[in-house]
Amino acid sequence: MTEQAARVIARCRELALCTETPGETTRMFLCDAMRDCHQRVRGWMEAAGMSVSVDHAGNLRGVWEGAAANAPRLLIASHLDTVPNAGAFDGVLGVMMGLAMVEALDGRRLPFAVEVIGFSEEEGARFGVPFLGSRALLGGLDDSLLARMDEQGCSVGEAITAFGLDTARIPEAALQQTPLGYLEIHIEQGPVLEDEKQALGVVQSIAGQTRMEFVFTGEANHAGTTPMYLRKDALLAAAEWMLAVEEYACGVAGLVATTGRVTALPGAVNVVAGEARVTLDLRHAADDVRQTAVDAIVTRAQRVANSRRVRVEPQMKSEQAAVPMDIRLTRILEQAVKSAEVPLRKMVSGAGHDAMLMAARVPSAMLFLRSPGGLSHHPQENVLPEDVEKALVVGVEFLKVLAAG
Repeated sequence: MTEQAARVIARCRELALCTETPGETTRMFLCDAMRDCHQRVRGWMEAAGMSVSVDHAGNLRGVWEGAAANAPRLLIASHLDTVPNAGAFDGVLGVMMGLAMVEALDGRRLPFAVEVIGFSEEEGARFGVPFLGSRALLGGLDDSLLARMDEQGCSVGEAITAFGLDTARIPEAALQQTPLGYLEIHIEQGPVLEDEKQALGVVQSIAGQTRMEFVFTGEANHAGTTPMYLRKDALLAAAEWMLAVEEYACGVAGLVATTGRVTALPGAVNVVAGEARVTLDLRHAADDVRQTAVDAIVTRAQRVANSRRVRVEPQMKSEQAAVPMDIRLTRILEQAVKSAEVPLRKMVSGAGHDAMLMAARVPSAMLFLRSPGGLSHHPQENVLPEDVEKALVVGVEFLKVLAAG
């Protein structure tokens, strides 16, 4: 393992010690532990010769200036916040990789500036709304978001003020001109690369997502006195439909469907369920395939309900269109992977990332690193040193190809 790769991993593990909960890694939006995190990252950035600032949405921003004044800017970014009881690498790895790429330049200036950003928030763990950091860059951190409250009754705006920042100056965080591009390096957060024994994956798009709730309504009745043939069991209808969802998803390449939460009412051991509520999370890289799946799954719910003499009401909760990565930047990233003599694996990201928002305004590309065990949002989350080394080679090659172009 090279010294640079070892340094990246060591820094990620050091930042994992910046926590608001002793004994685990928990670092939410602009908590006190984020001050310590900022201080450490700022020191590393300044040692690399970068100019460093914190904008008024709490994003830590380090700039390596280009060869000419007012050169266009490449953004390399990910987030510094975590979920509760997190691992050391989700989000943080991408920021440390960006810093390591600047350090690997060894003082050389490029035709463009490089800005490495540690977003203040991506997870949505504190206020229930994700991407607060990247929203600020896009001018989307509005009054309604600033008024959002956490469980302690503190608003986003109050958290910003308590951190020593000024909500009136949040607009200064917005991009003043369209950057040259945006690169995000991230752990896969899934098992695919490990299953295929691949180190890296080049993201082609971030999957679109549909979230729904299906409410099955039957008839609650006594478990001991109601014969099986006279029951209108909402929970059994839901269960049959859930298996139908699995069967459908297994037959469509790239589709993932999850019925992750089931609530049965009245919820008593000796009562036939009169109501069952089931959530559906549906994701695919192609929006037309996802919509076809929604229609088919709704039809199956109606069919099951009719056969079991219950009613079903599908309720749409949210929809997010698929987000393609920029074709040109993605091709440059693929070229860099090949130049590094790493097998090219093209991927769809099933999880959301800051790149999902940034791609609406900035040409964007993403590189995944293998997640050992497929673990993410978990204390045992990890990376392999050889994968970090390969990703660094790819990142530096990406800068070279972009500079040459």
